[in-house]
Amino acid sequence: MNSCSSNVIGMCQLMLGGGGVVSSERIAEVVDQVCGMKAFEGVDRAELQRVLEERFTVYMPPALILDGDDGHEDWLDQKRPEISWKFWDRYKLHISPKMPAMSFDLGVDRVTSDVLSRLEDPERPGMWDRRGLVVGHVQSGKTANYTGLIAKAADAGYKVIIVLTGMHESLRCQTQIRLDEGFLGRKSQPRGSGAQSFVPTGVGLLDPSVRANTGTSRFQGGDFNAAVAAQFGISPGGLPLLFVVKKNSSVLKNIISWITTAAVAHDPETGRKFVPGVPVLVVDDEADQASVDTGRQKFDEYGQPDPEHNPKTINRQIRQILRLFERVAYVGYTATPFANIFIHDKGSTPDHGDDLFPRSFIVNIPHPDNYVGPAKVFGLDNDPEVGLVGVEALPLVRTVSDHADTDDDEETEGWMPPRQHAKTAHIPLYDGESRVPPSLREAILSFLLAATVRSVRALAPAHNSMLIHVTRFTDVQKRVAVQVETELKDTVRRLVYGDGSRTPSIVDEMRGLWELSEGSFIETNLGCARILGSDVPDLPSWDEVQAALPQLAKSVRVKIINGEAADILDYEEHKEGLNVIAIGGDKLSRGLTLEGLSVSYFLRSSKMYDTLMQMGRWFGYRDGYVDVCRLYIPSELIEWFGHIAMASEELRVEFEKMVANNGTPTEYGLKVRAHPVLLVTSAVKMANGTTMKLSFSGDVAETIIFDRNPDWLDRNRETTEAWLDGLCTRASGTKAGGYIWNDVTSGEVLQLLKSSGYRTHKDARRADAAILARYIEAQVAIGELTDWTVKLCSSGLSDAKSSAVCGKAVGLIRRQPFPVRQQRDRYTIRRLVSPSDERTGIGTVQLDDALASTRERWFRKPEKERDGKQPPDNAGGREIRAVRGKNNGLLLLYPLNSAELGSPQPERGVVMGLAISFPASDTAKEITYRVNKVYGREDDDGDA
Repeated sequence: MNSCSSNVIGMCQLMLGGGGVVSSERIAEVVDQVCGMKAFEGVDRAELQRVLEERFTVYMPPALILDGDDGHEDWLDQKRPEISWKFWDRYKLHISPKMPAMSFDLGVDRVTSDVLSRLEDPERPGMWDRRGLVVGHVQSGKTANYTGLIAKAADAGYKVIIVLTGMHESLRCQTQIRLDEGFLGRKSQPRGSGAQSFVPTGVGLLDPSVRANTGTSRFQGGDFNAAVAAQFGISPGGLPLLFVVKKNSSVLKNIISWITTAAVAHDPETGRKFVPGVPVLVVDDEADQASVDTGRQKFDEYGQPDPEHNPKTINRQIRQILRLFERVAYVGYTATPFANIFIHDKGSTPDHGDDLFPRSFIVNIPHPDNYVGPAKVFGLDNDPEVGLVGVEALPLVRTVSDHADTDDDEETEGWMPPRQHAKTAHIPLYDGESRVPPSLREAILSFLLAATVRSVRALAPAHNSMLIHVTRFTDVQKRVAVQVETELKDTVRRLVYGDGSRTPSIVDEMRGLWELSEGSFIETNLGCARILGSDVPDLPSWDEVQAALPQLAKSVRVKIINGEAADILDYEEHKEGLNVIAIGGDKLSRGLTLEGLSVSYFLRSSKMYDTLMQMGRWFGYRDGYVDVCRLYIPSELIEWFGHIAMASEELRVEFEKMVANNGTPTEYGLKVRAHPVLLVTSAVKMANGTTMKLSFSGDVAETIIFDRNPDWLDRNRETTEAWLDGLCTRASGTKAGGYIWNDVTSGEVLQLLKSSGYRTHKDARRADAAILARYIEAQVAIGELTDWTVKLCSSGLSDAKSSAVCGKAVGLIRRQPFPVRQQRDRYTIRRLVSPSDERTGIGTVQLDDALASTRERWFRKPEKERDGKQPPDNAGGREIRAVRGKNNGLLLLYPLNSAELGSPQPERGVVMGLAISFPASDTAKEITYRVNKVYGREDDDGDA
């Protein structure tokens, strides 16, 4: 395409208009018109069509919102016409051409208005305090979103804006640069440096007359440190004043000291000092990191918090900042809300105010369909019972197995084993030599090919990045960097000057990756095109790639990212495109964006959902080059990420259900899918959220975690059989279809659940027998769950192993377990309940109603999810539970074949699983309970 490419795209976008999804036919019409203009002669029509389709055929669902009930007054709709949207208008002009139309309209414009409207009117008199949370996805554009919120908040009248970034200077500086471009409109300079000239950037190039102040700068030492604070003479209340600061105790102390000088008012009841009449917005980026109080606050028997509790430092200082203002709004942003939703909603102290629980609102931003997230990378199993639609994984993942001598978790030998010997002193050696293993060498060559493909395809210069994340120890990272640099230089030399006598030639090796090897570039391109359709462009010819390879390879630089400002990948200063191999650890794990990331080589592990997800820098937008992306990762981590993808999607489905039922933030996060090894989040973060409320209305509770002790398993089976023998009603049924007991009383069901001989696993929190019993008792007290049906399920398959339970012949049931090496002291299955079993005791009319509701839900899904598929023929579990009478509970017993699960063999090889299908109830009681304080051993690497 000619040098006017950006103008061409701008012209087309102007003609297509904003908002909504535009058809391919309409895009083709506009492309024909524009390409016929004399100013745009020579434009690559096909490439222009593809780029516009990427931007205008992207679908994005609207955001979902849970609202609290803490005295908020609606204001934005009424005042909107009165507000001069100068900050927002120029930001909109700056950012909207860079995003698909619907992503901007729904993901930025509408979401920021939704959030702003839930903050308070900055001119509302008196004391108010709003707390909210915005949940996005890893690398999905959260910075663009909160930049838009800041712009709108400044227009509305918020005077102080404090952005809390992560804990590292590299992320703080990158965030400041983004806000310079999107909000300030100038390059922020260090105070006292004498370099206070106005250098416009970003929005400042569109309209430099819109002004705001800043207390921080984009450069090293630009945080609000002691030197900056000593020279800072701006008082709050004039022009909007921006601070971009790390979550660092010294920095936050300086902010508190500055605010305190303006805190001239007193609360007559408490004596609290505060800044009067100055509305402040605190944006907490990566809100689940450092901000959460990891010190457990105690509560008395009346639910009152301990007033003497002393929160951990960062949490305490953030709360002090909020408490120093009369008018305050706090909005946390995160892609991994697991820690935030376990903050105690009643946590508070007289000196520090309320904890950071998002009591006012939680906004869940769905991702647009061009987002490459965990579901697309690792796939999703189809699970209609929880509303999950199966997703085929893109063919991007490559398994790494040569980084250690064995796959033993305790291995200390090899290039980068799981337990690095002496850690910082570890010397990465492959076959006794200081060189990268073959898998990393292949990854480097793949990156050179990927970057070359992008350069050949490009409408304009593009950044290209490769991530190498193999250890958290900086000394080891340096040794890895030397090896990578050596490998890169050798490859460049061979591409430029030839191979001499070395065979095979480097060109032959790379051509093998291109078209001959398993998972070649050609094969992967075809696989991505089959799954994603026309969004994937054709590969250029090998001759084009080979011709461009040497020049591209020479431009690649190796850089270690370890948190210093000097390590920042300043893409703004490399308009021609920056090609980099970034090597790092913790500093690459949160927030930091690698532009044009195509190849990731990742060995680091953590046993917490949120830490693992944040490490996934490879998630994000890969328009026009997803087919050349690669993720090199050990097999164990492939399974772990796949599970977290399921857990995250299931939590999203739960969120949708809560929104539909007018739920509140206190009800969010009550159901997070368990894993036999992984933790939801750090145990110390969970300590604050140990008090939980749970309702089983319209839900199913099932035992999917079992103890590996044969005595434990036998005792449960024997207790269950004895209980079945004692039921007052006679069972009907056969081995093929199972056995059913009707007219069982609630007292009889409670007898089993409360029996000393029956135990559920300590980590099976949503199937805890004691909690289930408490819920049933609460419902019986209001006249519900009084009549029960019990079914002893049985496999009718001809090859099912036979056994006897309670004197009845049963076919033992198979269930898919987690891999044996991940079972440790327990073993876990993925699901227990079969959908057909939940239909037990449901009449024909009720089943018809449930099927109709199931189909209605199916037709409400986006058209892309339904394309080429037929409506369901059977009612879904949630719809069945919705039509079941409120008096009628269903208890399902599953005799599982322990040999299929790889468990130690109990007597007769039977593991007894239990599930309860609860009917929906509009009067269901919430059961309050505490989770275990310690969820398990924290990650050895110390991630939190």
